[in-house]
Amino acid sequence: MVKAVILFVLAGLAEIGGGYLVWQWLREGRPGWLGLLGGIILFLYGVIATLQIFPTFGRVYAAYGGVFVALSLLWGWWVDKKTPDAFDWIGSLICLGGVAVILWPRS
Repeated sequence: MVKAVILFVLAGLAEIGGGYLVWQWLREGRPGWLGLLGGIILFLYGVIATLQIFPTFGRVYAAYGGVFVALSLLWGWWVDKKTPDAFDWIGSLICLGGVAVILWPRS
């Protein structure tokens, strides 16, 4: 399970970081090379997600969605300096609870 968590975090950082760079290029007028770098990082996100141990695409991406929500709030807090409010934290915990249910071992 440790490997799965590490891969979810790496995938999340790649997707958020890549998307952020594309955002900076298109929305903030930053140089085009940032958009290109963002696209490459987004490609790597897709590769990282395939390294998960879970056998089905849908389950991996559904669980990843909850992790993405939590990481997005942390990214916004640390990078954009936008502090999440209580509703953000509650929503994030609900999403992470969903991740636990989706990945719960079953026979």
